[in-house]
Amino acid sequence: MAITAVRIDGRLLHGQVANMWTNVVGATRIMVIDDEVASSDVAKAGIKLAKPTGVNLSILSEQKAVNNINEGRYDSQKVFILVRHPRVLVNMIQKGVPITSVNVGNMSQTDETKAITNSINVVQADVDAFNELHKLGVSVTAQMVPSDPVLNFIDLLKKF
Repeated sequence: MAITAVRIDGRLLHGQVANMWTNVVGATRIMVIDDEVASSDVAKAGIKLAKPTGVNLSILSEQKAVNNINEGRYDSQKVFILVRHPRVLVNMIQKGVPITSVNVGNMSQTDETKAITNSINVVQADVDAFNELHKLGVSVTAQMVPSDPVLNFIDLLKKF
């Protein structure tokens, strides 16, 4: 399988991802990996509305995604993985999924988060997971839209 891109975005699949990122990364399949969304028919219906024409979509739990990837179900496709939290990616890598780079997009602000950039807000568990990704050799960048400059996310975290 060719994982063409991996993005952390709290909104998962939405207009910006569907219209800009999917074309830039050349994806033939978008894979939304989120246990909560995968178990909610309402949430899945909302995500399906944002799917670009001509691109396949999978909305899977973390374990189902790991199983499908490791079984080679998408080997002939260019897969764009979307998750909300970095811990999901750490777990997937530890279960054998070959992820080498991650783009961090939007992580929404809550009462518990601290801002890293205008659009990226994290809690300590996120920071710990990002540091684990870095230790696993994963390149972590921040880029909201393709026309923005690519920033080294680990450098941004050092200011946290």
